[in-house]
Amino acid sequence: MNDTSDNSSGRAAGLIPEQRREMIVRQLHKHQVLSLHQLTELLGCSHMTVRRDVAALEEKGRVYAVPGGVRIASHQLVEPSHQAKSVTELPQKRGIAAQVTPLLKPGMTVYLDAGTTTACLIPQIVALADMTVITNDFHVALALSDAPQVTVLHTGGMLDHRNGSSVGPLAAATLRELVADVAFLSTSAWDLERGVTTPSAPKVEVKRAAMAIASQRVLLATSAKYGTYGTYRVAGLDEFDLVVTDDTLSEAAVQRMREAGLALEVATAQPDAAAEPH
Repeated sequence: MNDTSDNSSGRAAGLIPEQRREMIVRQLHKHQVLSLHQLTELLGCSHMTVRRDVAALEEKGRVYAVPGGVRIASHQLVEPSHQAKSVTELPQKRGIAAQVTPLLKPGMTVYLDAGTTTACLIPQIVALADMTVITNDFHVALALSDAPQVTVLHTGGMLDHRNGSSVGPLAAATLRELVADVAFLSTSAWDLERGVTTPSAPKVEVKRAAMAIASQRVLLATSAKYGTYGTYRVAGLDEFDLVVTDDTLSEAAVQRMREAGLALEVATAQPDAAAEPH
């Protein structure tokens, strides 16, 4: 099949669907994101045809629809640092935390996975009585050091300098000696086909251990991370009792997850800066 360039409008006319879809993937590898209008111009076909091709590619986990366009599924080689995550998608993270607040009850033991989305739950936890928090996140433990009414159990273990958390077998071994009512898990990479993944192998055992000790497993994941994947698989989305994301996730992705039988909730972003994670 001949290659195509950005100004090759109409050259896709007469191609079979599989050829058109491969052309879409090649162009997305070049540009990462393209609008539906750009794709209709490139392929020289109808808007509806492009939508069908994108839907077919999305089912295979090769591309992901975004509002008005499509982006390539990207392989995450390095997880973002805590500093980088702490200043991005804050309204979405606050909205996700607000969505799951009703799950919190006085007297609970909850696991907060390392991450800036899970950290947004700290104000809600502090406001309740007799709470116990298990965490592998040093930032979460530090934030709770000013809340003597909350019992805090830190896993210990090998330090992940980039994210300020504990990972590896020692952290996982501590978790296996504990029991939690709810485990709130975070992720930097997720989608329906691959589930929750990470580029960091030492994180896998800790996340799996946290899921195993909890009566309820809840994934908190912003939509910007949907369609990215790491080398190491943590769990399928169907292993969570609830998946919570924000309302910028594409309607197509939401529909596919609900058709797959997942318990999915979509949260509205909260612009109020009062509850920014530390």
